[in-house]
Amino acid sequence: MEKRKKLINKIAITLGILFISRIGIFIPVTGINQTEFAESISQNTIVNFLNVFSGGGFSTIGIFSLGIIPYINSSIITQLLVKILPSLEEIQKNDGEIGKQKINQITRYLTVGWAIIQSLSIGIWIKPYTFSWSINFVLDLVVALTTGSVIIMWFSEIITEDGIGNGASLIIFQNIISNIPKSLQVYDINIQQNFTIIMLLFISCVGILIINILIQDSKRKINIISSKQIGKEERLRTQNYIPLKLNQGGVMPIVFASAAIALPQYILINSSNKILSQILNAILSNSLLYLIIYAIFIVVFSYFYSSIILNTKDIAENLQKMSASIPNIRPGEETINYLNKIINKLTFIGSIFMFIIAQFPLIIFKITHINLLQGLGTTSLLILVGVAIDTAKQLQTYIISEQYDNIME
Repeated sequence: MEKRKKLINKIAITLGILFISRIGIFIPVTGINQTEFAESISQNTIVNFLNVFSGGGFSTIGIFSLGIIPYINSSIITQLLVKILPSLEEIQKNDGEIGKQKINQITRYLTVGWAIIQSLSIGIWIKPYTFSWSINFVLDLVVALTTGSVIIMWFSEIITEDGIGNGASLIIFQNIISNIPKSLQVYDINIQQNFTIIMLLFISCVGILIINILIQDSKRKINIISSKQIGKEERLRTQNYIPLKLNQGGVMPIVFASAAIALPQYILINSSNKILSQILNAILSNSLLYLIIYAIFIVVFSYFYSSIILNTKDIAENLQKMSASIPNIRPGEETINYLNKIINKLTFIGSIFMFIIAQFPLIIFKITHINLLQGLGTTSLLILVGVAIDTAKQLQTYIISEQYDNIME
């Protein structure tokens, strides 16, 4: 009963914080002509992309407009620094909980710096839409948006520690959900009078969800056996395994690829260079070339992010420390090569699946000539499914632990 009360409290804390973080998006920064600004950015691909993760914050310039984006970017930078700088890698490996806190502190400092940079960029960008632009206005804007970003970071950490977990992911989850009704307004067809379109939309959504779940939850089990099990008849039934996910990087590769592919579109709209505009227009207008470049981006970012998350050398060393090994594979260099080979195959297959999901709207459009999935971003669906699965697993684990404690009592 006590654990159930704790779970209810965790859920209440999470919902309360998510509600407050949503309200902050609609508290506008003063001095901006919001109507004129909203009209000017309605077709801006970069802003529309960022709005997915900020819940529409970049369309309103509220105090929580930056949302969790600076924290996410800073976390990625920190992960890169840990891999690049041996001193940080040593802290993470050997200092335990204290090392984890040091790494988190570096992430917080980077979040503040990144938020300041983004706020300054926004201050310069919205100059034509302000009533009285000045240095004081920019400073006020930077202070407001940076403070809002730090508060959101704090909220995410509270959800992770005292709520149901996955604070940053749940904030993104909420922002995506809140942005869907607005996105669905793009439909110009009367689906109530067309049963075929309704069924096609339903089948498409179900298909995307099924592929999403397969990508998020599929894994390859690499069997391992310890020296204590060698020679025992039941060893094959008692051996453990290393779970290698089909999609190691989660949704991040497709997020990076979408951002990278949106950048040329933004440059094309705002560039005055005729030669550059012609080159970009030739690339973007050729659907086959566009798809090939997009696929390359997804594959490259998948391998890049997989290399950050998984260190096969560390896995091989840990196996040796536990006196364990992969059957028929020698410890050391051979184990590292074997794991790299498996991970490379999984990463390639996973990236192809992600590319298929990303192009689902285009496939449906080519078949029906109706942009049915225009308001249902497949990147967003990937994130929603991933966060939903992780949150459900956490809640399930908490409930099972409660039942286990009751049995023990």
